[in-house]
Amino acid sequence: MGRASRGTSTNGFELICEIEPPTRPDLTHARHQIGVLAPVADAFLIPDNHLGRATVSSIAVAHEVQAMGGRSIACVNSRDRNLLGFRRDLLTAAAYGVEEFLFVQGDKPTAGNRTGDLTVRAMIEEVRAVADDPVYAGRPSFRVGTAAGLRPLPAWKRAADFVFVQVSYSVDALLRWRDTHPIDRPVYAGVMVLASAGMARRLAATIPDIDIPTDLVERVERDQAAGVDAACEQILRLRDSAAFTGVHLVPVSRYRQVAAQLEGLL
Repeated sequence: MGRASRGTSTNGFELICEIEPPTRPDLTHARHQIGVLAPVADAFLIPDNHLGRATVSSIAVAHEVQAMGGRSIACVNSRDRNLLGFRRDLLTAAAYGVEEFLFVQGDKPTAGNRTGDLTVRAMIEEVRAVADDPVYAGRPSFRVGTAAGLRPLPAWKRAADFVFVQVSYSVDALLRWRDTHPIDRPVYAGVMVLASAGMARRLAATIPDIDIPTDLVERVERDQAAGVDAACEQILRLRDSAAFTGVHLVPVSRYRQVAAQLEGLL
């Protein structure tokens, strides 16, 4: 089987592609996304109980990515875990050889409430403590990232190994944030394909401070390919700015079109 990603980018700019996690006990669609995006992706981010719905474990899917020859980052949310459950996840990840995580609070659940009072900060502290735990002796160290909005970063987020900045449709806004909040860690800008006007309304209702240009929404209403074009253009502008380590791309259902276009552009 061929490699699931192109490895470290030759120009130093990384493209981390998010895949849609399985909501059924079947990895076929996940494998297809990985295979299609492989020619342009440096790594794959696997969401955890995406959009508040139960999904196959992000750690299990991350292991699948690695089995296909790629680099994986398993997203783990604090919303659905207590401390014991999180420690179980770390043991599972170590057993599978999954070493990179993105810790987030998690989307609002479709039913029920938070499992416990575990926070992203507590999860990072727990991972740091693993270095002194004899249970993990001889295992590679975990790398942990955190998510950030377009606002000042608290000190504990600055101590993460890398930072994912929230999705934005404005390159200028991302560059202003980068200039105003310097950090000596790899930083990845969030780029999401806008698939429809309905999606624009949902994003505006759920993501704080997001600004989706009206003309982009109108273009997408006329032509769904416009969302793919805009995302690819944004990626190239961010790469050329040299302000970010790379991009966290959310292609949604347009992953085939995005892969085809980026393969020619990159």
